[in-house]
Amino acid sequence: MLLTEAGRRVSIDQLLDRVWGHHPPRHGRDTLYSYLSRLRRTLAAVDGARIAPRSGGYVISVDPMTVDMHRFQRWVGEARTADDAHARRLLEQALALWRGDALAGLDTPWLNTLREGLVQQRHAAELDLTDVHLRSGRHAELVPALTIRAARHPLDERLAGQLMLALYRSGRPADALRHYRRIRLHLVEELGAEPGPSLQDLHRRILTADPTTTPPAPTPPAPTPATPSGPPGVVPRQLPAPPARFTGRRAELEQLSRALDESGRPGGTVVISSIGGIGGIGKTWLALRWAHENIDRFPDGQLFADLRGFDPIEQPLSPAIAVRGFLEALGVAPERTPTDLDAQVGLYRSLVAGRRMLIVLDDVRDADQATPLLPGSPTCTVVVTSRHQLAGMTAANDTRPVALDVLDDAEAHRLLLHRLGADRLAAEPEAVAYLLDCCAGLPLALAVLAARAVLSPRLPLAALATELRDTAGRLDAWDTGDLRTNLRAVFTTSYRGLSARASEVFGLLGLAPGPDIGLGAVAALAGLPPTRVRGPLRELEGMSLIHQHIPGRWRMHDLVRLYAAEQVREDRSEIARQAALRRLVDFHLHTAYAAERLLAPHRAPITFDAPAPGWWQGPPADHAAAWTWFADEHACLLATRDLATKQNRHEAVWRLTWSLDTFHFRRGAIQDQFDGWLAGLEAARHLGDPEVQALAHRILGNACARLGRHDLAMDHFQQALTLTRRTGDLAAQAQIHQGMAVSWAQREDLRRALEHTAQALHRYRALDDHVRMADALNDMGWYASRLGLHTEGLAHCEAALALFRRHRHRDGEANTLDSLGYIAHHTGRYDQALSHYNEALRLLQEIGNAFDEANTWEHLGEVHAAMGDGQQARSAWREALRLYQAQNRAEDADRVRRRSPAV
Repeated sequence: MLLTEAGRRVSIDQLLDRVWGHHPPRHGRDTLYSYLSRLRRTLAAVDGARIAPRSGGYVISVDPMTVDMHRFQRWVGEARTADDAHARRLLEQALALWRGDALAGLDTPWLNTLREGLVQQRHAAELDLTDVHLRSGRHAELVPALTIRAARHPLDERLAGQLMLALYRSGRPADALRHYRRIRLHLVEELGAEPGPSLQDLHRRILTADPTTTPPAPTPPAPTPATPSGPPGVVPRQLPAPPARFTGRRAELEQLSRALDESGRPGGTVVISSIGGIGGIGKTWLALRWAHENIDRFPDGQLFADLRGFDPIEQPLSPAIAVRGFLEALGVAPERTPTDLDAQVGLYRSLVAGRRMLIVLDDVRDADQATPLLPGSPTCTVVVTSRHQLAGMTAANDTRPVALDVLDDAEAHRLLLHRLGADRLAAEPEAVAYLLDCCAGLPLALAVLAARAVLSPRLPLAALATELRDTAGRLDAWDTGDLRTNLRAVFTTSYRGLSARASEVFGLLGLAPGPDIGLGAVAALAGLPPTRVRGPLRELEGMSLIHQHIPGRWRMHDLVRLYAAEQVREDRSEIARQAALRRLVDFHLHTAYAAERLLAPHRAPITFDAPAPGWWQGPPADHAAAWTWFADEHACLLATRDLATKQNRHEAVWRLTWSLDTFHFRRGAIQDQFDGWLAGLEAARHLGDPEVQALAHRILGNACARLGRHDLAMDHFQQALTLTRRTGDLAAQAQIHQGMAVSWAQREDLRRALEHTAQALHRYRALDDHVRMADALNDMGWYASRLGLHTEGLAHCEAALALFRRHRHRDGEANTLDSLGYIAHHTGRYDQALSHYNEALRLLQEIGNAFDEANTWEHLGEVHAAMGDGQQARSAWREALRLYQAQNRAEDADRVRRRSPAV
C-alpha cells in the first residue's frame, strides 16, 4: 500500500481501510503500528527506502523507479511521446515487468480496484505497442495474437481496428470485413450502439481500398538496450501567471489544500475541487493562486484550459479541441494524434497515468464539457471552475466543491488598499465606504472601479461614488469597453443559459424588495404554485445567480439584482411588473394577518379585501409556524410596507403595520413598531379614516411610552382620544386610557396610572369584554401593589388570572402571574413568588414574548436577592440584561447593571 503511494503521505485511516477493507482487526491501530514497526526494521537494511511518520500518517521514502508499478507507468507515459523505435523499446520493457497477475492472492476492495486499474493500463500499453508494430509493417506476425486478444475483448473497438488493419494488410480484406460485422453485431446486441466514427471510417477505407490503409515497408526491430532507459517525459507548464495583489480567500485556499491532502484511493476517482460561484466572484484568481502556491506538489507538470463556458465573446471550447491542446502540451506530434475523440481521450489519460500532475479546467459550462478532460489516474489533481454547480459531476466523480462567496468588508477594503494606496483611501473615507457598499464584495466590481481610479489618478473617488448613486444606470459604471470585464456582459452570459421559466423568475426576483425571499413569496411574485417555481429556483441556484443561504430562502447579490431588474424592465410590460408586485404585497399582507391571528387570537380583528389573483399558499400551520414565519420574513415585511407606500396602497400599509404589532411587541422591537405606525398614520390620513388615525395615534403613544418619550406619547394619546370621542368607540378609548396609564406608571405617578386604568375597566365592563376586563384588572392589581396596597392588588390580579385562564389567554395569564409574583415577593412569600415567576417565564417563552420575559427575569432576580441567593440573582439578571440589550432598552439595562455590576 505504501509503495503504491511512494513519496506521498498516507493517513492511518487510509492504511486501515485499504489493507483490511471491511474486516479490520479487532485492535486495528495497534496491529497497524506493529506491522509498520516490523516493516521499518526490515527496510533498515535496504538502501534508499525508509518508512517515516508524517502528520497523522506514514510515508515511504523510495525512488519510484525501484517500484515495478511506477516504473511501468513511467515507461508507458514516456513511450507515448517518443518516436516509434524508442516507444517500442520502452513498451516492451514495461510489459516485461508483468509476471502473472498483479497483487496476486490479495483481496480487499481497494486492492481489487487498484488491480483492475493496472490491468486496464496493461491492456492500453499492449494496444500502444501494437500500433507501433503496425506502423513498422509487422502486420502479418501480429494477426495470431490479435485474434486471441480480440476474442477476449469482443467490444474493444480499438483492438478490433488493429486486427482489421493487420488482416487487410496481410492480404485478407474479407476476414477484416467479416470481423467488422462481428464486432458491430456485438455492439448492437449488447450495447444498442453502432461502432464509433473511427472504426466506421476504417471499415469505409477497407471497402474502398483507400491508399491510407496501404502497409508501410517493414522496418527491422531495433536492438533492446541492456539497461532500461527512455526519453525524458515532456513536463508541461501551462499555468497562466498568478493574479497580482491577490486578497483574502485563506479559508478557501486551505479547503483546496485539504482536498488534495485527503485525496482519493489509487484506482479510484481522481481528486477534483470544483470552485463555483457567480461571474466576477474570483474563481479563476483563486484557482491560479492556489495552483502557484502548491506548484511543487505537481512535479510532472500542470495543464490549463480556458473552456470559455461563459465567455461573452467566443463560443465554449469543445472537449475535442481542449484534449488536442493537452496532447500537444504532452509532446504528442499532430500527425500521431488520433482522429477519434474517444481515442484522443484515451491517449491523454494514458499519458498522464501515474504522473503527479495538476489539471485546471477553467470556466466550465457544464459536466459534459469537463468530463472527457478528467484523467483516470489517482495521481492527478483536477481543479474545475464554473458558474454552474455541476451537481451531476459532483455526484459521479465525488468532487469536493468549494463555494465561493463575496469578499467580507475587511478583504474588500484590502483589495482597494493594495490597488489605490493608503493615502488615496484615507483622503476620501466617505467615498471609499460608498464604493465598497455598491460593490458588495464582488471582486470583479472592485477591481474594475480600482482600475478606473488608477487610470485617472486625478479623478476624485467621490466622482466615482456620484456616478454610482443612480441605481437605474449603476451598471454602466462597470462598462470598461472590454466585454470580459464588463459586469453587464458577465451576467448576460449566465442569463442566456437559462430556460424561459427560469429567466422569467430571475427577472421578477430583481423587483422583490428585502434582503432575501422565501418560496411562498417567489410563488406569489410569479403567480405560480410553489411546486412550479422550485425548478427555476434550482436552475438559478445551479447557475450561481441566487444562493439559498438558509433552507427555503434565497439571496441575490446586489449587482445581480440590478441586472435582473434591467432584464424584467426589458422583457415585461409595466402592467405585468405592477401586477407581480401587487401579488407579492398581498402575499405578505394576508400571510402576516393570518400569522398575527395565531399569535394573538383574542385581539379584535380587522377587515380585509381578497388578495390579488395569483397564488397564496394560505396561513401558517400553528402558533410556532407563525412566529417562525414572522422571524424569517421580518426584513422583507418592512421592505414590502415601504413598497406599498410608494405604490400608494394606503390600506395595505396600515394593515401590514397592524399585523406586525404583536410580533414587534413580543420581540421588543419597539422602534420598528414606532417607525411602522408613522407610515401607518400617514396612510390613514391619505384615506381620511378617523378610526384608523385613532388606532395609529394610540399605538404610536404606546410605543413612545415604552421608548421613554412620554410627552410625545401623551400628545398621540390625546389626539387618539379626540378622534374616538367623535366616533364613540368605547373599546378604543379604553385602550388609550391603558396606554396613558403605562406612561404615567413609567414616570412613577402610579395614582394617575390607577385613575386611567379605572376608566379603561369601566368601559370594558360596559362592553362586556371579559378578556379586556382581565387585562385592566391585572393593571389595576399591578399599580395598586406597587403603591403598597397588596390586599387590593391581590384581589384584582386573582380575578384577572381566573378570566385569562377561562378564555385561554396565555399572554395575559403570564403577565398576571408576573404581577402575583411581585405581590408574593413584597409580602414575604418568596417560594410562592418564585413559583409565579417561573410559570410566567415558561408561558412567555412558549409564546415568544421576549419583551415581558425580560421584565420577569429582572423580577425573579430580585426575589433571589431577597432570599440571599446572590448567584441565582446574578444569573437571572444576566438573562434580563441580555434581553434588554437585544431590545435596545438602554434605561432598563442600566438599571440592571446598577443592581449588580457583576452581571
